[in-house]
Amino acid sequence: MPLKKTVRNALRHLGYDLHRYHPSVSPSAQLGSILNFLEIDLVLDVGANEGQFGQQLRELGYCGHIVSFEPLSEPRQKLLAASRNDRLWDVAEQAALGDVAGEIEIHISANSVSSSALQMLPAHVQSAPDSGFVGVERVPIKRLDDLTEAVLGKRKNAFLKIDTQGYEDRVLNGASVTLGRLAAVQLELSLVPLYKDQMLYREMIERMSTLGFEMWAAWPAFVDPESGRSLQLDATFVRCGHR
Repeated sequence: MPLKKTVRNALRHLGYDLHRYHPSVSPSAQLGSILNFLEIDLVLDVGANEGQFGQQLRELGYCGHIVSFEPLSEPRQKLLAASRNDRLWDVAEQAALGDVAGEIEIHISANSVSSSALQMLPAHVQSAPDSGFVGVERVPIKRLDDLTEAVLGKRKNAFLKIDTQGYEDRVLNGASVTLGRLAAVQLELSLVPLYKDQMLYREMIERMSTLGFEMWAAWPAFVDPESGRSLQLDATFVRCGHR
């Protein structure tokens, strides 16, 4: 048996896989190619949690500016620690982003990454038992449009990533001015209802098309481990005619 196949079989037995780091087979490599192709110089990381996306960007070789937004106190402290020694990675004031300004309650999930302003539906917990809500935190909420000038400045190639567990459409509602100045947007799209009153993928794709963005790439974000069904996708939309 060839060495490569032997190694791959051994890794799969341990729950890992081996593949080339290439845009055709690696979501990370594909994201890196998109950022390079669009010459992105600013990433707005909405729903940053503990800084996982920012760290991924640096591992991809992205050297531009990052501004992260995280409303919950505990993951935000870890986010601050992750960004502390990176002079081009800023963490915004503690607040959620949406379509209003004021205050909002965020439901805290046991796994942290599934926390949301919306109620979680049984299908989510069934597929990820560690995602159930265990508490709430009341935090300020702002509109991204109210922060546009301070955050974007004169940059022309900004990338907005939104991972807010079903609240993505509300963030977009509060970012109509900002969207007109972006090169690309990455959203988490739900294929099935996982949070109450969330917008599903067909409507989100149509919404982005109406806003002048075309779907550029997509890869699995949340998969039911028992059935193998994709429940959420990370999808990148690029402004039509930007390149």
